[in-house]
Amino acid sequence: MILTQDQKSIQLAARDFARSRIAPNVREWEQNGGPPKTLYKEMGAIGLMGMTVDPAHGGSGLDFLSYAVAMEEISAVDGGISNMMSGSNSPVAAGVDAYGSKQQKDMILPKLCSGEWLGSFHLTEPHTGSDASAITTKAVRDGDEFILDGHKAFITGGESSDVAMIVAVTDPEAGKAGLSVFITPTDNPGYQIIGREAKLGHRTNDLCQVRFDAMRVPQSDLLGDEGRGLAIALSGLSIGRIAVAAQAVGGARQALRLAKEYAEIRDTFGKPIIEHQTIAFLLAEMATKVEVARQMYLHAATLQDTGLDSAAAASMAKLFASEVAEWVASKAIQIHGGAGFLEDHLVEKIYRDVRVYQIYEGTSEIQKLVISRHLDALEM
Repeated sequence: MILTQDQKSIQLAARDFARSRIAPNVREWEQNGGPPKTLYKEMGAIGLMGMTVDPAHGGSGLDFLSYAVAMEEISAVDGGISNMMSGSNSPVAAGVDAYGSKQQKDMILPKLCSGEWLGSFHLTEPHTGSDASAITTKAVRDGDEFILDGHKAFITGGESSDVAMIVAVTDPEAGKAGLSVFITPTDNPGYQIIGREAKLGHRTNDLCQVRFDAMRVPQSDLLGDEGRGLAIALSGLSIGRIAVAAQAVGGARQALRLAKEYAEIRDTFGKPIIEHQTIAFLLAEMATKVEVARQMYLHAATLQDTGLDSAAAASMAKLFASEVAEWVASKAIQIHGGAGFLEDHLVEKIYRDVRVYQIYEGTSEIQKLVISRHLDALEM
């Protein structure tokens, strides 16, 4: 797929920002648990924090393909920062843009799009991962307020975010139709961080357990209609999975680039190892898989932009790209030899960062389940 000139410009702007502002600091920010929040204001200033949001509310008004391409560029330098960018863009900003009231859009979107605020999405609970309908966090109506009680887990940006998009049960008797979504600031006294996780990768963002302890929110914080929570939460699944595929391609591409550069300067038996057929063929296979994964997410993003069903294509892209990313990163370490096991080289960080792409936004097993349900619609 060939990008338009506008899409190419966005790609190059994101690439330049990632390489000039993030890359020189990434090791320090990993040690510190994340970059200064001002980094996201810088990202907002160049249009990376509200990419698909209506310009009337401070967004860039771009197509989803442009967003995915930018995600690849940021992820190529750091997965954790790309994940914060992803959460604020979609589902949070995109969700408010699609379902929010005028008051919510006016209050929240300009701050998210500028990077002044960061958003977090609260769906997963300790006992529920891919089964969104099994959540137990409750929101009980009390006059013109709701009282939220519950426990969320694996929340990216749970501590650093300024606004939370929360899925909770408002009608326990209605099953899936009893879920609702709230969009509310995190400075509420009932919003409590009860744990910040130590992670294998993505160490430049916070991953938290959050408790809602008799957390009172006004009725005006309902996002969309009461009882539409599952539909709102699931509406962004394809978008999220395409974004993860783009992140995976970014990490894989960077691992490939570093492996090639190392192979060009590492000599064995009197010549650079890239001149040994074993290494050259391995790099060729790595490059082929990375390019296939890229074309898969670009295709899925195009389907999304044109309003066609992207569910199967999104799951295929995420499944393939996430597993390719781990394989490519592993092979990049192998090409580096013992040096690849050291923090002196970035391939070890990339390997740590890409592993999670097979897990969040639906595990690889869930993607296979989704694809299997679409087999009759595929051309075979």
